[in-house]
Amino acid sequence: MSFKLPEELREQMKKYKDQVEWSKELREYISRKIREIESKNRLEEVHQILAKTASVPRGTAMKTVREDRDSH
Repeated sequence: MSFKLPEELREQMKKYKDQVEWSKELREYISRKIREIESKNRLEEVHQILAKTASVPRGTAMKTVREDRDSH
């Protein structure tokens, strides 16, 4: 993959080429960005699933736990 950079940015990168491994930095950035997008997409999918799920009346979980404890 290749892409164009503004000349000014290229010159700045050249100044620090001994201190920064630019290709490594770019690979890591792209990997982080992909993980971030995938996480966001998964979260949106979960929200959509939850939106379709029927809710239960308040106190149902507490009542169910209490009934389960009492049955033992």
